[in-house]
Parts: sequence; structure tokens; C-alpha cells
Amino acid sequence: MENKSLKTLEYTKILAMLEQYAKNEAAKERARSLKPSNSYREVEKNLLETDAAVTMSLKYGAPDILRVEDPSEAFKRLEIGGALSMAELLNIARLLRAARILKRYTKEQTGILSEYFGELIPNKAFEDRITTSIISEEEMADTASPELANIRRRIKNAGAKVRDSLDNMIKSPHYRKFLQEQIVTMRNNRYVVPVKAEHRGDVPGLVHDMSSSGGTVFIEPSSVVNANNELHELAIKEKAEIERILYELSNEAAEIAEDLKYSYETLTELDFIFAKSKLALDMKAVCPKLNAEGRINIIKGRHPLIDKNKIVPIDVNLGIDFDSLIVTGPNTGGKTVVLKTIGLFCLMTQSGLHIPAADESEMAVFDDVFADIGDEQSIEQSLSTFSSHMKNIVGIMDKIGPNTLALFDELGAGTDPVEGAALANAIIEEIRKRGAEVVATTHYSELKLYAISTPGVENASCEFDVNTLSPTYKLLIGVPGKSNAFAISSKLGLPASIIERSKELLSDENIKFEDVLGRIEQNRRTTEKERAEQERMRQEIERLKNELQRERDKITKERIFDRAREQAEKIITRAQQDTDRALDEIKEARKAKDEKEALRAMEEVRKELKLKQKKNVRPASRSGKPRRSNVNVNT
Repeated sequence: MENKSLKTLEYTKILAMLEQYAKNEAAKERARSLKPSNSYREVEKNLLETDAAVTMSLKYGAPDILRVEDPSEAFKRLEIGGALSMAELLNIARLLRAARILKRYTKEQTGILSEYFGELIPNKAFEDRITTSIISEEEMADTASPELANIRRRIKNAGAKVRDSLDNMIKSPHYRKFLQEQIVTMRNNRYVVPVKAEHRGDVPGLVHDMSSSGGTVFIEPSSVVNANNELHELAIKEKAEIERILYELSNEAAEIAEDLKYSYETLTELDFIFAKSKLALDMKAVCPKLNAEGRINIIKGRHPLIDKNKIVPIDVNLGIDFDSLIVTGPNTGGKTVVLKTIGLFCLMTQSGLHIPAADESEMAVFDDVFADIGDEQSIEQSLSTFSSHMKNIVGIMDKIGPNTLALFDELGAGTDPVEGAALANAIIEEIRKRGAEVVATTHYSELKLYAISTPGVENASCEFDVNTLSPTYKLLIGVPGKSNAFAISSKLGLPASIIERSKELLSDENIKFEDVLGRIEQNRRTTEKERAEQERMRQEIERLKNELQRERDKITKERIFDRAREQAEKIITRAQQDTDRALDEIKEARKAKDEKEALRAMEEVRKELKLKQKKNVRPASRSGKPRRSNVNVNT
């Protein structure tokens, strides 16, 4: 799509907003260079990705995307076997950490974004190897290797010996008078002492530097030259070991270079997609339904660059019952906002961005969107406003065709009204013949009549409250708007005689047409009031109906409770009776059982006594009569 239309519709301002939500420079660049696509499949895919990111952000919160510098140069160096700096290796560690954090963002990665999450390749072991070896962009950790730790321990011990030797020297009464200050300092990575220039021969050693005034020379005493040489050699070894470690880490990075590239590209893509979702959430935007048939149905659309507290949502459609819309109404009434909202929503949709509108809003995928909006006067090219607009329109007419959308602000304005109206009418007819859709704002009555009398062309107006002399910014489809010039002038205090004379100068046709529009407007307002009253009455009836239903439900519930209570009482009574009867039966059974048990016990006692009686019978006496027991048993 042409850059002029993108600029005219303020698309670049939306991209600037999008850029702010991206974390990484590569994702910011993606945002800055984002262009609308005219491929239905690509637009659909991009919208679904944004929608998936919005859903995930609402469900799990926005993912933590780390800022990673572009590692492209580091990758190039790895390809030729070069070593990376500590800063570059730390950046690779950040990349690995970013991949690891995103990888564990959520286990539910089965949607359209799952492919991106799947391409992230963390490597915790190598990430830890870098972060434990390198402290900062300029400092290697002692633990990076045993050899480095040993060298630094030797450097520390040797340095301590040198400082001790020099400390003893500067505290010595013999040398104290030769020194400018009693301190030990460094020059050319060697320990030195500041000696007064006039006593430079009294302190044997090597001169490494002199003060700017020439009054002080920095001498490395002969007694520490060997120790300083040792320190110097150890420093060389330390540097060599650091370079070896960097080369070793770089080789490890080179082995996974392809994984790192994929992870960085994926990180950039996810950063960009979630930036789109953050913009959508901030705008309270929705994913529009998509079609390839040129249908636009914006429900409660809000221009994203207008203050949220001041914007009045609009409902506008195109390509359903009509392919051309003529928007009329007074200046500052919101006509241009309508044009820009339609055009900007098209561009945002085809860029994979959600639109700030209500659910069920629908947008088409156009091959191109053209716009001629705003003051186009060109001082540099000595062009009038009309000429500038006409130059743009000529450029548009050269490119317009089927499945395109043209937006014109004050079409035909800036020249003779009669000629301008005829020209505007002819331009709209030609655009329609080419199969394009068009939305144009105008003040011309001829275009209002054209919309009334031509199938496929519809009027719309931006409502204006004459009583308060202010626009309501409400868009009315199917209603042509009045200019309200006479009414506004009268309210502002223009003498009635001038207004009456103005009406006399108008042609009969214009007067009749304006009167018709006036009656239409009056009828519309009356109808709206009646509709509002009907709606109020409907709501009141609905309220009373609901209240009556609640009362009915309450009575029904009470009746049910009463019946339930009666049934419960009957059940309880029957249960009580059954219980009493059961208890009586139990008592009878227990009584019968007790009697039976008593008889059985008596029988056992009787048997036991008979047995004892037999045991107690004595042997026969000499007289031949048996002996009897004293127990008397009644049988």
C-alpha cells in the first residue's frame, strides 16, 4: 500500500505505539517496518497469532521477555572460528536464559503459537558455564579455570610482597626526605614511589613517569624490579589464560550456533507478537471477523488516537447493502474522524492488529486502501488546495480497481460548487464502475440527492445539536445531513433579516431539498424520542414482568413447601406408628423369649438336681434297706 495513504491515515502513529511495547531492538524494528498485507491467509494468520497472545496474556499474564542485543556480528565471528568478547558471551547467556524462561512460560502450548515456543532451544549447562565464568563485560571470574585461579593467587601474593617492600621503604627515615608523598602508586602496570625531582639520584631505580610540573618523578626502586617483572609476567599469563577461556567458550557457542540463531529469531517473533497483544489489551481492542468480499461492519468503533474519555464510538458499515457511502454534516462534526477510523481499521486489521471496537465487528481484506484527506495545499509547488487534492485523486484513479477502498474528504471542494459537485459525482461513478468501494465526505446537496436516488449508494450524517451549537459525533447511516448554516448563524446572533434574505437567494430546489432534510431530521428526532420512550416502557414492562414472576415463583415455592410439610408430617406420623408397632413387637418377642429362657433354665436345674440325687444315694444297710438322702425333691 502506498506510503502517502499510510501517513494520511496516521498509521505510522499506531506503529510508534506498537514499538513501545516491544523489548528488543529487532522486535522494535519489526514494529517500525510493519506494513499491511493484502494476502487473506497471511492477515488471518497474523490476527490469530495476536489473538492467541491476548488469550495467553489474560490467562497466564504477559510472558517475561528479556532484552537481548542483536548477536548477528557474534554469529559471523563464530562462523570464521573467531573468539567472542566477554560482553558477547554474556549476551548469548542472556539469549539462552530468555529462551529458557519463555519455554517454561506455560505448559499449554498447543495453539497457533506452539510452533514458536517449540523452536526455542535453551541450554542451561552452557548458560551456567558462561555466567559462572564471566562476572561482567570486563571481568573474568577466578573460578573460570583452575589455572586462572592459580595465576591470580600468585599475582596477589607477589603484589603483596612488592607493596610490603615499598611500604617499608617509604616509612624509612632515610628515604622519607626524598619522597614527595609517602605513598605507593602504579605507572605502566608497575609499582613506583613519587620522588622529588631534585633527589632522583638518591633513590636508585627506573624512572617511569614525571608529573606535569616536573617536580615529581615516579621511580621503580631497584629492590622491587625483579618482583615487578614477575608481576608483569604473571599478568601476561593471566591475559593469555583469559583469552584461552574465551576461545574455549566461543568454540562451545559455535557448536550450537544454529540453535542460538533459531532461538534469537523466535525470541524476536514472540516479542513482536506479544507487543501486538499488549497494544490490543491497552486499546481494549478485539479481533475482527475477516472476509474477502469487501464487507466492513464496525460496531462501536473508537479511533485509537483520540482521547478514550472523549471519543464517541461509531457504527458504520460498507459493502453489505451498499458499496458507497456519502457522509454529510457541518464542519467539526466528526466526518473526517469517520473516514480515518474506517481507513485506519482496515490498515490495522491487514497488519495483524486488533481494532478498538465491539465484538462481532467485521473487516475486509482489500488489495489497497487509498486516502485523500486533509489540507493538501502545497506552497512549494504553487498548488492550490483544489489542485493538490486533484493531483492526489488523479494518482488514486490510476491505481484503483476491484477489491480496493477509496476515502475522500470534501470531495470536489475548493472550486466552483456547481462544477465541484458534478466532478465529485463523476469520480464516484467511475470508482464504482471499477469495482471499488468508496466513502466520501461532502457539503454538496447534489451528492446527497445522488445517494438518495442511486442503488448501492447510501447517505450518512454526523449529528449536530443546533440548540447547543455542538456536534454529537454520532454517525447516522441512511440519513443525509443538513448544513445547518442558517440555524447556526441565527444562534450566533446574525440578524434575522440577513438570514431571510439568504433564503430568498437560494433556488427553489435547494430550499425544498433543505426543507425535506429538515423534516427528515425532525421526524428522525421524533422517532428516536418515541423509540427511546418505547424502550423505556419496554424495560419497565420487563421489570414488572420479572417482579411478577418472582412473586409467582415465591408463591409457588411456598405452596410446594406447604405440601412438602404436610407430606413430611404424614411420613413422620406413619413412621412413629410403625416405630411404636415395632417396639411392641420387640417387647412381645422379648417377653416370649424371656419365658422360654426361664423354662429352659428351670429344666436344666431340674436335671442337675436329679443328677445330684443319684450321686447322693447311700449303699444298702445290713438290714437290706437302702440309705436315703436328707434332700427332699418334689417331682
